[in-house]
Amino acid sequence: MARPRFGTQPTLRSWHGIVAGLLGAGVVAAFLGGCAVNPATGTPTVVFSSVDGERKTGQEMHDKFLAEGAVYDDPELAAYVDKLGQRLAAVSDLPDIEWTFTVLDAPEINAFATPGGFIYVNRGLLAYLNSEEELAGVIGHEIAHVTARHHARRKTAGMTGKVLSTGAYVLTGSGALYEASEMYGAELLSGYGRSMELEADGLGAEYMYKAGYDPEALLDVIGVLKNQEQFMRLMAREKGRTGTTYHGLYATHPRNDKRLQTVIRAAGELDDGTYIESPEEPGEFRRVTDGIVWGESVGGQRADDRYYHNKLGFTFEQPEGWSVTSSASAVVAASPDGGRKLTVTLRRKDEDATPQAVLESLARGELIAGEQLQQSGLDGYTAVATANGQSKRIAAIYVGNLTYLFEGEAQDFASSDAQLKAIIESFRAMHPKEKTNGNGRYVRYIQVPRGADVESLASSVRIDNAEGYLRLINDFYPRGEPRTGDWIKIIQ
Repeated sequence: MARPRFGTQPTLRSWHGIVAGLLGAGVVAAFLGGCAVNPATGTPTVVFSSVDGERKTGQEMHDKFLAEGAVYDDPELAAYVDKLGQRLAAVSDLPDIEWTFTVLDAPEINAFATPGGFIYVNRGLLAYLNSEEELAGVIGHEIAHVTARHHARRKTAGMTGKVLSTGAYVLTGSGALYEASEMYGAELLSGYGRSMELEADGLGAEYMYKAGYDPEALLDVIGVLKNQEQFMRLMAREKGRTGTTYHGLYATHPRNDKRLQTVIRAAGELDDGTYIESPEEPGEFRRVTDGIVWGESVGGQRADDRYYHNKLGFTFEQPEGWSVTSSASAVVAASPDGGRKLTVTLRRKDEDATPQAVLESLARGELIAGEQLQQSGLDGYTAVATANGQSKRIAAIYVGNLTYLFEGEAQDFASSDAQLKAIIESFRAMHPKEKTNGNGRYVRYIQVPRGADVESLASSVRIDNAEGYLRLINDFYPRGEPRTGDWIKIIQ
């Protein structure tokens, strides 16, 4: 049976067939070694990676996000997003692959997909959405990037893969993981190009329709995000700075793109003779997003057995009873009896030298038992240095543009070396959730009191440009007012 098409005009799927025909048999034959049938368009696509390979790549990135504490800690919200995502994936062009949907603890307004069926939504985006249909539009769009094999097709256009390189950035950078996820989303989108974005819009709208959602909700999402972009530019202009925009999500979409409106509205004209009831339960979206964190992560989630350096953003295990003192020149961890000590100092990274070369140039005496260090993806090297009959555990670890140097010594080195080495191996950048923030704010829903408007509601919100933000997250920007009794989001 033929697949349903968008209206009576050539669709994105059929346009791909027309273009493939225009290429000619000779051109197509030249690419047969790297061709695969695109599951979404049904036409041959030149790719240099397999579906299994894409899943492996995406899994590596996902494991890094999990290891670095990037996931937003809200099981009910996570289950809701996964349920919605699985519903859309089931009617997509790849219903039988394993799909993973994750909410990241990131304040930026973004969502993105990694190869192999991994979809990420930043909690910062959820605050700006106002319905399950809008969220379905975001997730459907990202699913389409996967089903249309955009990651693999992007590489054939000369774009370099970003997943593993960004994973390295995550693990060796500042530790602010949301910055890495934001960078990754922006890099992916810059590589897709407008044609792939439009294709994802059309396919995502089709998946929405087949799951029972109104595809035009995707247009509402774009409107909300364009309002936010305009608002940020106005604020920047008032402060004499260049305007900033949200990174990644729909960045290439013009506000009134006629092609976009055409493909989305065409999805609503699909008709296979069956009625699809909307699966949205009244009030569920409001319930699961009530209380979501606004802005930076809150509540430093720290382990009791670790030392945290707030300014430099690193942490290491602190054995029970040990004390840690920090000065301008060094951080020193010492055992209760003073018989074991580990000193951490800093120097600028030598871009032309490996950690091993740095140790060999600085150490006195002979180096033995050397080995690479790669905890949390950091590049380092450790060894035992022996001089004048005294041994020390030393190490060098690169973090960003800095080199952390470790020197461990003990009265009984032979029995203490394993513990000193374990402390060094526990060294890593702090996770975002480990950074303390005593001014946590949350998005809450209230019903509008009689006589209240956005301005009066904003008067109790203790953030800059409160009225503007309330208008944005409630879709009243630049003007508009709620009615008495309506549910409205505020920031507390």
